[in-house]
Amino acid sequence: MKVSIRSIHNHGDAKEEYVVLDVNEDCKLQYYMLQDTTYTNNGNISSKLRHSYWLPSYDAKKGDEIIINTRSGKNLIPVREKGGKKFTFYWGLNSAVWNDEGDCAVLFEINTWKSMGV
Repeated sequence: MKVSIRSIHNHGDAKEEYVVLDVNEDCKLQYYMLQDTTYTNNGNISSKLRHSYWLPSYDAKKGDEIIINTRSGKNLIPVREKGGKKFTFYWGLNSAVWNDEGDCAVLFEINTWKSMGV
């Protein structure tokens, strides 16, 4: 994938919790979704997807870094500097996403989708 999960920090603390993603190739961020799930009893990733964060629509370049904070805040998109951009996004949640040792972060690359209102 063109984006990968590097690390999760301060899990269990909604005010300090964040995920770091690396941009490995030039891409459009709106094609990525980060989700929280668990593991099954035999250690496989479960299908119990809980919290979802669909990345905003921005162009990213190889070497850029993405920080996704659990808490609320204002997204920051800095001007490109030597070494790449550091995108800072906020999920807008009041409780921790990664609040259990059995949690698992899954990053999806979604190249196409359809939606339907209800």
